[in-house]
Amino acid sequence: MVGRRLVVDWARDTDAQLLESPMAKKEKAQCRKRVAGPVVKVSGRLIAEVEWAAENSISGKVVQHVLVANCCQQDRQLSTQYRKNCCTPYKHNFLPYIRGKLAWNGISTMQLRTFSKFNRGIVYCNVAPSATILPSVDKGAFLKLQNGSDIRGVAVDGVEGESVNLPEPVTEAIAAAFAAWLLDRKKPDASKRLKVSIGHDSRISAQKLQDAVSRSLAGAGVDVIQYGLASTPAMFNSTLTASEDFLCPVDGAIMITASHLPYNRNGFKFFTDAGGLRKVDIKDILERAADIYKNFTDEGLRDAEKKAAESVKRVEYMNVYTSDLVAAVRKAAGNLEKPLEGFHIVVDAGNGAGGFFAGKVLEPLGAVTSGSQFLEPDGLFPNHIPNPEDKEAMKAITRAVLDNKADLGIIFDTDVDRSAAVDSSGRELNRNRLIALMSAIILEEHPGTTIVTDSVTSDGLTTFIEKKLGGRHHRFKRGYKNVIDEAIRLNSVGVESHLAIETSGHGALKENNWLDDGAYLMVKLLNKLASAKASGAGGGSKVLTDLVDGLEEPGVAVELRLKIDQNHEDLRGGSFREYGEAVLQHLTNIVDSDLKLQKAPVNYEGVRVSGYGGWFLLRLSLHDPVLPLNIEAPSNEEAVKLGHVVLSAVREFPALDTSALDKFVLV
Repeated sequence: MVGRRLVVDWARDTDAQLLESPMAKKEKAQCRKRVAGPVVKVSGRLIAEVEWAAENSISGKVVQHVLVANCCQQDRQLSTQYRKNCCTPYKHNFLPYIRGKLAWNGISTMQLRTFSKFNRGIVYCNVAPSATILPSVDKGAFLKLQNGSDIRGVAVDGVEGESVNLPEPVTEAIAAAFAAWLLDRKKPDASKRLKVSIGHDSRISAQKLQDAVSRSLAGAGVDVIQYGLASTPAMFNSTLTASEDFLCPVDGAIMITASHLPYNRNGFKFFTDAGGLRKVDIKDILERAADIYKNFTDEGLRDAEKKAAESVKRVEYMNVYTSDLVAAVRKAAGNLEKPLEGFHIVVDAGNGAGGFFAGKVLEPLGAVTSGSQFLEPDGLFPNHIPNPEDKEAMKAITRAVLDNKADLGIIFDTDVDRSAAVDSSGRELNRNRLIALMSAIILEEHPGTTIVTDSVTSDGLTTFIEKKLGGRHHRFKRGYKNVIDEAIRLNSVGVESHLAIETSGHGALKENNWLDDGAYLMVKLLNKLASAKASGAGGGSKVLTDLVDGLEEPGVAVELRLKIDQNHEDLRGGSFREYGEAVLQHLTNIVDSDLKLQKAPVNYEGVRVSGYGGWFLLRLSLHDPVLPLNIEAPSNEEAVKLGHVVLSAVREFPALDTSALDKFVLV
């Protein structure tokens, strides 16, 4: 049965309606195939024929020149089709852009396509709008999008109280600012055009932001290479890969992602061959973006569309990235073709971008991957938050391992720069255990090296690294970029370090260009499995579990968040940061007067104190008006004693919400 097409009619006024042909309605329930048609001009109107899936109920309307498609679907057909169509192994000229705005209120299986007799690529069909005045966005609003060394904002409506602050025009300004920033850094000669790659995770706003970034970069004279669904580590790798076939290396890369945040969020990570951009670079880009935004003109935006048609290309770079991962495991096992043959390994991608790992990495290495789950990209993340720190996510992968009697389970975050594992017994290998495991592997390869971690790692981990493994533990600040930069700094001053890793699952190795790559971390575990089997040391995940034997773990470990009310009169017009620093100083004074407590002799963040057989750390969040409190102790009784120490200090600050701590000490 040949499917019918919906006909979308964009009028030149706000009364334009989404029309559906009568025959399309009649045959809708029977359709199984998708067809596509070009955008055409009829009687002064622009008409686009729209594909749709029979299983979905689709309705839409034009509101202020924005087509909103409200779709309801239960299956994952779009996700599968999306990956197939977006991942062609050959590069080809991208299809021409037609400007406009398309927003989605859910997982949409309606996709607007252009048609080419040579190739078909999924694009959002955007038509030229009538002249509009962009809403005013000041520099302060741009700067609020900064999240450390990333940019993050609300890209789509749908969450009450969270208005969109990362629309397409703002996105275009940010992309243009990155192009200007990159031009200043690279300073290419007049005959060379800069090349920038763009990838995205599975978020529902990914496509429209990719189109906006592409238009803007093309308008700035940059050659754009789109990768479609990709991982953050792959984007950095594209600045290093030397391959004319894949148009690499690129001068810069942009990953469209907001990690594990809710579906309505999105953002950007930027890379050059020197690594991820720093906080100061992000601030520079956002300041430039604010100035660029003020000078946007309708004529300039249309000019960018024309340039996009000529300078945007598409390649399947993930094939290069996954091939490198496969090669690394084979090399570790003595160049065996299928070194993981006999292993049963399940993957949980959380409906993010990491589904490739099962079929593109594990299966070519010989592993059985049956029982893997949530591999299909779904930007609403319907099963669990794609976050290796999340308890429900870890329960999900643990169940998958036990139910399938697998040797190992692997879980990724949305954009695959973080990961964790579960052994065959269901023991979680994340947070301190993952750091201990990676430390054991790295210290076998580089005896005595320094392991750099974030500030909330346990005292037991320090003992394990230094006493059992013979390494050095350098506990630094929270923030993956902080940890990585500190490891690089240590090497520059003669202190050897080969691993920088956070309890969040961000881990970077010197051998991998200091890239925080969740897939590469898991490859290091696979290397250990494969080499152990090749040497006759046995199979299964016991070889990994044995490596963390002897790690002392606390009986109680909690993290509480004490929020600062920025509107409270006790701030007296000051900033939440100043208020938080005052809290920390007061706590320091109390600790100094208590002989039962001891401040950490070396500490880079907040106030870390040992006592009652455990420790606590109170610090100020990197970005938010929050004081996170971590407590670890042998028992709940000792943990409560440490909680009382903190409570005695913070209760004197009325703008601080101590309800979580109050509840904890009363348990």
